[in-house]
Amino acid sequence: MNKTTAYSITAVVVLIFGVFFVYPVAMTLAVAFEAEDGGFTLDYVFGVFNNPIYMEGLWNAFVMGLGSTVLSLAIAFPLALASHRWVFPLKKWLCILILAPLVLPPFVGAVGIKHILGVSGSLNAFLIDLGLMSANAPVDWLGEGRLWGVIIMNALHLYPILYLNISAALSHLDPAMEQAAQNLGCPPWRRLWKITLPLCMPGVFAGAAIVFIWSFTELGVPLVFDYTRVASVQVYDGIKDLNANPMPYALVGIMLIVSASVFAVSKVVLGRSGLGTAPRPKTHASEATLSAKKGWALAAGFMTVFFIACVPHLGVLFLSVSGDWYGTIFPESMTMAHYNEALGHPLVVPSIKNSLIYATGSTLLDVILGTAIAWVVVRSTIRGRVLLDAVMMLPLAVPGLVLAFGYIAITQKGEPLHWLVGPSNNPIFLLIAAYAVRRLPYVVRAAVAGLQQSNITLEEAAKSLGASPARTMRRVAIPLIGANLVAGGILAFAFAMLEVSDSLILAQQAEHYPITKAIYSLLSTLGTGHELASALGVWAMIFLGISIMGAFVIMGKKGGSIFRM
Repeated sequence: MNKTTAYSITAVVVLIFGVFFVYPVAMTLAVAFEAEDGGFTLDYVFGVFNNPIYMEGLWNAFVMGLGSTVLSLAIAFPLALASHRWVFPLKKWLCILILAPLVLPPFVGAVGIKHILGVSGSLNAFLIDLGLMSANAPVDWLGEGRLWGVIIMNALHLYPILYLNISAALSHLDPAMEQAAQNLGCPPWRRLWKITLPLCMPGVFAGAAIVFIWSFTELGVPLVFDYTRVASVQVYDGIKDLNANPMPYALVGIMLIVSASVFAVSKVVLGRSGLGTAPRPKTHASEATLSAKKGWALAAGFMTVFFIACVPHLGVLFLSVSGDWYGTIFPESMTMAHYNEALGHPLVVPSIKNSLIYATGSTLLDVILGTAIAWVVVRSTIRGRVLLDAVMMLPLAVPGLVLAFGYIAITQKGEPLHWLVGPSNNPIFLLIAAYAVRRLPYVVRAAVAGLQQSNITLEEAAKSLGASPARTMRRVAIPLIGANLVAGGILAFAFAMLEVSDSLILAQQAEHYPITKAIYSLLSTLGTGHELASALGVWAMIFLGISIMGAFVIMGKKGGSIFRM
């Protein structure tokens, strides 16, 4: 790629990125730090810190993020280490099954958990039947422990991200280091602590940063659990009074600073390690084959994690087909009527159509921009291409909550981009842009991985035979990285279909609701609202499951690189 073309592509990408990412985030911060006379002020920020309710919300959000990250790591690290070191029965399928939590948005799973752990839920009914609990004094498992319920839900949903990153890091380790320590008499636990763990820390930090930021700003699960004492819900409730109260913007600004700081620390840790840029080792660690007894025991451990992680999914599935489920272990009667009723509900079919439009538009943008960015990063020699690659990862540091508030700010009356919503307040362009910006890093990482592994001599041969750069790219380069683009595009599309924060905040009118906003709206409907929401959640689960599994089948062992920073 010649430098003129590379600079032109970079300029276009930076312009789009500036308008739909930097500008909204800057507007959020501007409102948070702008006084009534237009000057700079810290009054609103100090107001947040002086307000005990906001401080409690921020502290709970921090505990939610940290607790979810630690619990996710406790689940993911042993699984990744075991799958890296040993061969055991059903290993291939079990390593795929433990990714199952990604197929259901956690706030939908929270609906199922409420019907399992509630006062009249399945667990209490089971304990009462066993005589271990009095029917007159059932335990409210989600009562005072709602925060821990949110943490558990987040961890069960997000541990696959850490698992994929740690697995990718372990696959890059040179086994000679562990073998040398073993030859010197170093015991297994000391090798793990002194060699394996430090060398795979880049993968740990990469995944942990994503999990923390995601959990720190999680909105859907606290809303479903009726846990209002957390910053994300306080921000969501503040939408109703934005024009008169700048405090929600200040709270969003503080959350952005915390998220960006975590992202910056993870980048520093990754930058100091040579693991991410080191060539793959020439030798690979041989997987030890366990005895039948130990192998099946390890397989049982994987199955246990899979079963626990799927409890929310089972709750949603049973709820979607329940005719009557109150105070019993399983629904007393089952019916498929909720699926038919959901299709006839005025919210459901339009929401599916809206989500398809939003997700398709955002995915097309991501594939085009992601391919162009990857091409500049890998195939050009211009200065700043490394910086461009780093900047394109910034959406991972900015929660959807922050970006959604930024879009609200830039589309207020009198603002230059008010035309994006127009007189009808249709958020189609905002949601497409928000989905595209937030999922762009996945496509960029997939495309960069593809270009780095494709043979550049094929492109050079095409050019030497007279093919133009555009024809070379269309006929040679893109087909070579087609699988990577498809995988990244599938993930971008699937996650956009089930995006929560942007959808809940930007879609305020029923005719514009995407699937997730329709599910949340159905939850507040009297009668069979929970059952209808669960039926829609099952459809979403099936769709996202097929999409994610397809993406990882295409990417193979490189799937974890999509979540790398």
